[in-house]
Amino acid sequence: MNTLIIISILPILLLYLGLYKAQKALLPVTIIGLLAAAGLSIAQWNNSAQPIYHGMMLFDNFAIAFSVITIMSTILILFLSKGYFERISSHIAEYYAIILFSLAGIIVMVSFYNLTMLFIGIEIMSVSLYILAGIKKNDFASNEAALKYFLMGAFSTGFLLFGITLIYGASGSFNLETIRNWVVEHPHGIDPMFHTGILLIIVGLCFKVGVAPFHFWTPDVYEGSPTLITAFMSTVAKTAGFAAFLRLFTACFAPLSDFWVPVLLVITIVTLFIGNITAIYQQSFKRMLAFSSISHAGYLLFAIVALGASSASSVFMYATAYSIASIIAFGALILVQQQSGSDSFESFNGLSKKNPFLALTLTIAMLSLAGIPLTAGFIGKFFMFSAALRQYQVVLVILAVVNAIISIFYYFRVIIAIYFRDADRDEVTVPVYYKFVLGISALATVLIGLFPALLSGLL
Repeated sequence: MNTLIIISILPILLLYLGLYKAQKALLPVTIIGLLAAAGLSIAQWNNSAQPIYHGMMLFDNFAIAFSVITIMSTILILFLSKGYFERISSHIAEYYAIILFSLAGIIVMVSFYNLTMLFIGIEIMSVSLYILAGIKKNDFASNEAALKYFLMGAFSTGFLLFGITLIYGASGSFNLETIRNWVVEHPHGIDPMFHTGILLIIVGLCFKVGVAPFHFWTPDVYEGSPTLITAFMSTVAKTAGFAAFLRLFTACFAPLSDFWVPVLLVITIVTLFIGNITAIYQQSFKRMLAFSSISHAGYLLFAIVALGASSASSVFMYATAYSIASIIAFGALILVQQQSGSDSFESFNGLSKKNPFLALTLTIAMLSLAGIPLTAGFIGKFFMFSAALRQYQVVLVILAVVNAIISIFYYFRVIIAIYFRDADRDEVTVPVYYKFVLGISALATVLIGLFPALLSGLL
């Protein structure tokens, strides 16, 4: 709980720093505060967690693990913000504050134990992201992204609220444990209203995490938003969304898996094919990352379709690997885009000759996202496929392997441009703080790929 308190107070402090023109203190204070929040979370590890605030929230190992990975991902992204926000506006305290308000909603999402807290967490995160998507007020693409995100987000919230209402109407409670007990006590007498509630919640959550066929907002929002905000959306927000998805279905709806697993199975297959096939045709690196994030959402759905004891560990491993690699990719994109003025694949031509370090780290990220062995991405996919095979989802795994092969095409397209295409270009300068983030992230990607036990036994 101390973690949430710190992250809630920190943005207010940052706004005061901005008010008194202490711009240079914003990033250090933010990083120190987030590290303190992560440390307090880790200090609660393996404590006998009990629901708090009349059963509204639960800070167990699951919540702690996902809180820490979202906080650490936010720290890496904020390191990339040095000098980035200043080019957009002189009022940069608001950027940091809104990101942290969004992170506060994310902490609520991964630790909720009551459906009302799930809704509150999602809305705190979503409203903050609506603002961040359109924060470049003079940029038409940013305005369009914010409007589309707001309209689709509000639409999906309606589905989610309606589903929660029906669940409450059938079970008489918002508490996850009470709802599960009601399901167990009525194995053959489940009200159709309850089933309808589950379906509506699935639709609402699928909108939030950007899986097909509820993904239409994702490419335009990711492309139009400031690149650093896109990095935050596609890593931290997506990780939190799937953590909440998994907690809800593990704690409440597992006894009814025969009803909702076929629905999610179809959604998973559609998501994989739409994400990967559409990504092939993109000419923009940023838009390719947007469509590839849809396909990765499909892989993350594996853990829910194959719900079991290892689901939490699988989601944690995959989300960590995906987040680290995506941060590298977006960091490299920011630097290349600043130098070339373009986010096309051609803007990466000959990068290895002008900046071998940036080329190497981006290559590691692409290999990890493609699921090539000796990277964290391969371990993440291995965990997901293993969980699905344990539930005899052989057809799903075969289709996922086919999609993994398809994804190699567009990820290796970047690597080919880096090493095998020539271009007359100026050297891409990598600031020290970018070197730190890219180097740490690339090292973590390789270490997790070589020593998966570093993370695999946590949950």
